[in-house]
Amino acid sequence: MEQTISFPVEGMSCASCAARLEKVLDRLDGVQASVNFATTRAQVSLSDGHAGMVDVLAAVRQAGFAPTTRSIDLSLSGLSCASCVGRVEKVLNALPSVQASVNLATERAHVTFVPGVVEVPALIAAVEKAGYGARVYEEQNAQDDARAQQRAQQRVWQRALWEFGLATILSLPFVGQMVIMMVGLPMMDMPRMLQLVLAGVVLFGCGRGLFRAAWHAVRGGSANMDVLVVMGTGVAWVFSAAVTLMKLDQPVYFEASALVVTLVLLGRLLEARAKASAGAGMASLLRLQPRMAHVERPGGVVDESVDQLAIGDVFVVRPGESMPVDGAVLEGASEVNEAMLTGESNLVAKTAGAEVFAGTLNQTGALRVRATKVGAQTVLASIVQMVQQAQGSKASVQRLADKVSAVFVPAVLALAVLTFAGTWLVTGSATVSLVHGVSVLVIACPCALGLATPTAIMVGTGLGARAGILFRNADALEQARRLNLLVTDKTGTLTRGQPGVVASQTAEGIQSDDFLRLACALEQNSEHPLARAVMEHARAAAIAPVVVEDFKAVPGQGVSARVGGQVVRLGSPDFLSQNGCVVDTALVQAWQAEGRTVIGVAREQAVLGYLALADEIRPEARAAITALRARGLRVVMLTGDNERAAQAVAHQVGIDEVVAGVLPDGKAAEIARLKGASLCVGMVGDGINDAPALASADVSFAIGAGADVALETADVVLVRSDLMAVVDAITLSHATVGKIRQNLFFAFIYNLLGLPLAALGALNPVLAGAAMAMSSVSVVSNSLLLNRWKPARREAVNTTPKV
Repeated sequence: MEQTISFPVEGMSCASCAARLEKVLDRLDGVQASVNFATTRAQVSLSDGHAGMVDVLAAVRQAGFAPTTRSIDLSLSGLSCASCVGRVEKVLNALPSVQASVNLATERAHVTFVPGVVEVPALIAAVEKAGYGARVYEEQNAQDDARAQQRAQQRVWQRALWEFGLATILSLPFVGQMVIMMVGLPMMDMPRMLQLVLAGVVLFGCGRGLFRAAWHAVRGGSANMDVLVVMGTGVAWVFSAAVTLMKLDQPVYFEASALVVTLVLLGRLLEARAKASAGAGMASLLRLQPRMAHVERPGGVVDESVDQLAIGDVFVVRPGESMPVDGAVLEGASEVNEAMLTGESNLVAKTAGAEVFAGTLNQTGALRVRATKVGAQTVLASIVQMVQQAQGSKASVQRLADKVSAVFVPAVLALAVLTFAGTWLVTGSATVSLVHGVSVLVIACPCALGLATPTAIMVGTGLGARAGILFRNADALEQARRLNLLVTDKTGTLTRGQPGVVASQTAEGIQSDDFLRLACALEQNSEHPLARAVMEHARAAAIAPVVVEDFKAVPGQGVSARVGGQVVRLGSPDFLSQNGCVVDTALVQAWQAEGRTVIGVAREQAVLGYLALADEIRPEARAAITALRARGLRVVMLTGDNERAAQAVAHQVGIDEVVAGVLPDGKAAEIARLKGASLCVGMVGDGINDAPALASADVSFAIGAGADVALETADVVLVRSDLMAVVDAITLSHATVGKIRQNLFFAFIYNLLGLPLAALGALNPVLAGAAMAMSSVSVVSNSLLLNRWKPARREAVNTTPKV
């Protein structure tokens, strides 16, 4: 059967290029090609059993041309684990010309393909055939899509809660029976028909999602932990049901199937809860951009949706409103809060010709702006895209368990079949053969293997939570121990993120109280961060402001007013100099060299004094950096602040390497560069501007008092905003991974020793079940030994976490 495909080609500059490409393609076995230079498309006819589209596309590239590609994002549904991600990527990448990458955190697939070779309906059909849902993700509806995803995740959490709650209630009789038996009290056996019903509802009702996931895995050609759970619990229930219904004199294992499923559902419940809240930070980032803009049209200024803005449109931004898109200021003067980009608390003065960015907050005056970037081109959209592409983790420990499962499951099934057949040939008894075969399957129940990682993770994350360290996923807890380089932000991370008065000096004959009284009088009605710092300093000294008249503000420079008939000014040294004041240049330069912001107060042309403001270093910062370096970590400061201020802070905390003046995309690029040097890179930050870098790092840490998107992007949240918690996170990671390895040893050693014994008939199902239980007890007990871990001693730090 012949197949004809037409696809676009890039790189042809003349008709001879088309002829050359056509000649190259015709050389392929079973291919007839026609290349049209006018339409820049190649049409090929393929015969079955000969060269395929993969060969055709490779020949196009070898000829010096390139198939034109298209990229889209698909919103996915039904993903539950890293194995699901792998299956979706596998079915998509199996299509010719397709390169797909699936993000579990955002439940989206980024797909690149050649139109004509593959079309969007084929992509969606491939995903649906694998057992998942898919639809095209539309960028203009990003906010609505984020809200819909949050609602869907909340429904998943509620369903998981209901299933676990019901399974727990139905499993309680089994637990009670086991407890009574363990303490040696007299008891009546639970009727086996009741056990059959209770365990059946737990297994096939509450655990139906496990069966569905296992079926998808098997149909996709793999065997994951779901397959192991379904195999072990299913065989135990079916065997027990056969014994019960046939009234055989054999033990039953209903409690094993019910309790294993309940424990697995508990793990799924915790996972669903984490996933339900994972999109909150992204939603808050999307909300930074307003949905409406005041646009100038021929009939006047009208309110229009931001989606309708085009490059060149002129819009007005009033005080207190956010910028709808990126643009250039045409008229007006104001101060804009750009903390989402730079992480700095200082407002940025904006006048005609200045650039403004979507999502930044206009503070003091109205601005008339011409749009220069809209939609996905804005800086805010770029940050969102970078975070979405980098988010999501795939725990390597779980991937290892899935790889082992892929071999373990068929091996156990084959051993069970061989045991049944071999025993029947030797003994001639079908009953004995069945008991031996079931013993093999029961002892291979994945309870211990399934508990090996999650129990250690649960204990480790619990210990971390009590120490003020919130691990967002198992991968973060596992990978923290591998770090050999830690990148840290400056403002809000090494420092508190709020300016304060750190020094003051008055002119000869000027009382400090009088100086402060005038300073706070001029700043009392301002919301500027520096003004708030001056007011806090004055309040701490019990200084009350005086009444001022004719108050005027010069955005980005300073303020002036009349006090007692005299003009009083407060502002930068340049502002005072421009108004005829003689500034102490030596003092100003000395303070600025230390990374401080200097403001002065003058009455008429006489300078009364100066205030030095700086972001206060966190008290534990130097000790934390020292401890990290003692553990062999290389520490680098990465900040959007200027070089001088960055070096001043780095010197105080003991950091030798500084990269300053870096915007959000530059931070993510720097992280990528360091990772490219075969380093395991960690990132500590607190602001929106840190989010792309946090998402790109191997392990990211967010200060608890930081921005919501940073908290939701980071793998680890330091609730108490204490940098020593980074050291604790690393030591806890070492301890937890050690327990995971020990647990996996216990889980596998029982199978390695027990399976041959069961196959030889040395273990009946009762002893096999006991061995299985012993393996679980050993795993759980070993995990509980993690409670001996203690965080490092340190002084309490006064912080106000946001989590």
